[in-house]
Amino acid sequence: MLGGAGILLTASPALAAEVSYKTECIPPSISGLPPVQGTTKVLVTAPAEAKVGDEVEVVWKTVQAASKNPDVLDLDKDTVKPTGTIRIGGAGSGTLSMEGPRQNPPIKKNSPMVLPDMKGKLKLDKAGEITLTPDKYTINVSKPLSTDTKCSPKETVGAAATIKVTDGGGTTGSGGTTSSGGSTSSGGTTASGGSTTTSGGSTTTSGGGTTASGGSSGGGGGPSDFPGKEVAVKLSCVSPGPKAVTSKVSISARKSGGSYELTVKTAKGVMTSPAPLPKGALKPSMAVRIGGADSGKVTVRGPANPAPVAAGEMVSLTDMTGTYKPGASGKATLSPGDLTITVTLGGSDIVIPCKVQGTSPVSLELDTTKQAGGVVGGSGDSGGSGGGDDLAHTGADDTGALRALALVAGTVILLGGAVFTFTPWARLRR
Repeated sequence: MLGGAGILLTASPALAAEVSYKTECIPPSISGLPPVQGTTKVLVTAPAEAKVGDEVEVVWKTVQAASKNPDVLDLDKDTVKPTGTIRIGGAGSGTLSMEGPRQNPPIKKNSPMVLPDMKGKLKLDKAGEITLTPDKYTINVSKPLSTDTKCSPKETVGAAATIKVTDGGGTTGSGGTTSSGGSTSSGGTTASGGSTTTSGGSTTTSGGGTTASGGSSGGGGGPSDFPGKEVAVKLSCVSPGPKAVTSKVSISARKSGGSYELTVKTAKGVMTSPAPLPKGALKPSMAVRIGGADSGKVTVRGPANPAPVAAGEMVSLTDMTGTYKPGASGKATLSPGDLTITVTLGGSDIVIPCKVQGTSPVSLELDTTKQAGGVVGGSGDSGGSGGGDDLAHTGADDTGALRALALVAGTVILLGGAVFTFTPWARLRR
């Protein structure tokens, strides 16, 4: 009865094992820091034994992060949030998404990163022994700017925990697992927490967008990649932005458990800069509109421009990313929404909102299953890669690379004039 109600079960005492592995961490591009080579030490805790149908909790404790807070700025309390991935092996396959709270003590400059524990829930659907192996992880820091430091293994990592899954009669055999909260699994099984698995590999177009009835498979299981259709969107921007602009936009999705990782691409070279822009000065974000069976908005963000832009040079917006957690079951539509361009110069932000004019065409349609805390009736905020209002401070011990947050150095040269001249639609078609 407890299992059927989705109650977390631990059929036997939890076991923990620590593993260490060589890791490369990539600081945010706007920091100017080089990649960090270090060692990650992780303690994974999970039940030693469980039964088919149980939903167990897995805990990732970071004993040592591969990078530290560089000698630039102190990190305030409760500004650090980790997310990560555990690979499922042995009798099972797939991945389990892990997430920790934004919780940490104050961290001084040039000090080890202190990360809160990450947790994930794993649904066991077949008998056998499964292994849990820590994999890549991301560290997000929310102040003074939002950025991510992404860390990944550079050697084979050993299993940190094993769960013996029985079929209720005490026997074990081969089988796989499915997990809730963002994990994927092979064999086309359905993830706990309401995510759906569909078969096939084709896509169809409905209502002007791409219907995600198939897509490419990840891990040998159900579809995970859903490319969106490129659509034209008309926008009207607030001064000092242009009065009107039309751009091509596409929204694509990658399935992650019951949620979808979104990527929004705009046309390349849609604007020119009337004045020089330093590296890291321009960041885009968009409120993707959710319709059909679901409703609300999902914020996607892009990293800052990776290279300086000369006066008169064409400017392209970076790809924007975010997470869509369905708030309803059925066919949900995703359409481009309002765009925001933020220019940071001389320590000041120039925010240029651009509103969608008329009907926003559908770029993608997804078959969704309602998730707890989904987007229905409101807005989701993913804090996508490299966007938002915070700066990641994990990285190498390079004391000069982030001095005074160099991305905001320089003169405010855009105030009082038009910021961008957008390329006419005829040029976009060419």
